[in-house]
Amino acid sequence: MTDPIHHKLCSADDAVARIPSGCTVASGGFVGAGHPEALTAALERRFLNHAQPRDLTLVYAAGQGDGKSRGLNHLAHDGLLRRAIGGHWRLAPELGRMALNGTIEAWNFPQGVICQLFRDIAAGRPGCISRIGLGTFIDPEHGGGRLNERSTETLVERISLNGQTWLFYHAFPIHVGLIRATAADPFGNLILDDEAVIGDVLPIAQAAHNHRGLVIAQVQRLLQTPVAPQRVRVPGRLVTHVVVADPQDHWQTFAEPFNPDYCQPRPTTLADDHDTEPQSDTVRRIVAERACDELPAHCIANLGIGLPEGIAVVAARRGMLDQVTLTVESGPLGGIPAGGLSFGAARFPEAIIDQPAQFDFYDGGGLDFAALGAAEVDQHGNVNVSRFGTCFAGVGGFVNISQSARRLVFCGTLTAGGAELRVEDGKLQILREGRIRKFVRQVEQVSFSGPLAQSEGRSVTYITERAVFRLTAEGLQLTEIAPGIDLERDILGQMDFRPIIRELRLMKIGSP
Repeated sequence: MTDPIHHKLCSADDAVARIPSGCTVASGGFVGAGHPEALTAALERRFLNHAQPRDLTLVYAAGQGDGKSRGLNHLAHDGLLRRAIGGHWRLAPELGRMALNGTIEAWNFPQGVICQLFRDIAAGRPGCISRIGLGTFIDPEHGGGRLNERSTETLVERISLNGQTWLFYHAFPIHVGLIRATAADPFGNLILDDEAVIGDVLPIAQAAHNHRGLVIAQVQRLLQTPVAPQRVRVPGRLVTHVVVADPQDHWQTFAEPFNPDYCQPRPTTLADDHDTEPQSDTVRRIVAERACDELPAHCIANLGIGLPEGIAVVAARRGMLDQVTLTVESGPLGGIPAGGLSFGAARFPEAIIDQPAQFDFYDGGGLDFAALGAAEVDQHGNVNVSRFGTCFAGVGGFVNISQSARRLVFCGTLTAGGAELRVEDGKLQILREGRIRKFVRQVEQVSFSGPLAQSEGRSVTYITERAVFRLTAEGLQLTEIAPGIDLERDILGQMDFRPIIRELRLMKIGSP
């Protein structure tokens, strides 16, 4: 008897040839982890060679790309897409330009909301109800997540339930799911044993299947015998086509072909398994060391990409990693989060859960601490990480995390664009000031609402290389200043507003 999977096996080109014009396609993955690169590359080839399919709606939760040509960059072609609804856009810059230029209809919603919405779509519910996004540009009172004037449809609205205001994100049909797994067994059941993340493969597959659509799964290999049912992440009954990818299209992340640390049990201690050498970058070291002072013992934490990543290095050097559980929004709990194009993975995680479940945990208040980047901060404590003139990054999981963590730290620099600093004799010296002020009177786009956080009584701190601020009922308060820094010249003279100043302390700029 022929194995059922033989009826599903086909090439990537043959699989994407079945995608009709005008349909809605959901793509899984996180940066490069779990992204079906062979499928998105094949979809690009088909469009360039045959001008088909056309006018697709692309839906994705986490950013998928390398900032150049891989991931969702394959789909950034005029005519291939009609609209896009995404969480993070920076890694697919041409897609972002199409959104800002009005070439396509486009919305930016929180990553956690989109992956949870996949579940609601699969279940036939009318949409996703969440408080995530209130007070930001995603709130219908501030634009509804629309990225251009061409995007006129209402996809999110305010509703009232039990005396509280909520956001209702509308469901819509998903016709094609593009997902990835490590292997498929003879029945087409998918396992993810060698993947760095689980992501949202199951809800995407269920949503497409339940709309009588296509579920195309990219795998690394085929198994000769059926797997134990507990290992199955996506049942073969949901899978329409299985594509065995070439090795170059199935790297574990966009930075590494395979790193066994991302899918192996953690050792007894993590401290000796992390590079604990001092960080050479002065700003990164100062910010990370000061931010690590805010990290409570025995907490569950999330560290964002960029400057906050350095906190893990400092925590390891201080012997704190066994007292703190670091998590990544893609699903890993415990271990040491990876950075760069491997962001989303973690070395020696204690567990890897699916992405919607991770955001359930976050949204419900499971994070004791979060450290995130900040590109712009204003006098009300609002933060912008998403849009700057003609540059668009999107919010990803930032809104979920910043709106839910019990203690929140924003890490950034006071100025940007060419600043040079050094520490000498325990004092910070500004050798050259940055050209761009980051503490502005009003942020260009609200990714985090300071007033909302203040009304909820949450602890919010803003840490830069030369000053520390805290959010108060009156607005942003300057609380610490680095030794060697002149208050008027180096801080107030580099801000577009005057913060509240009561009592100033000296900021620590070195490890204890």
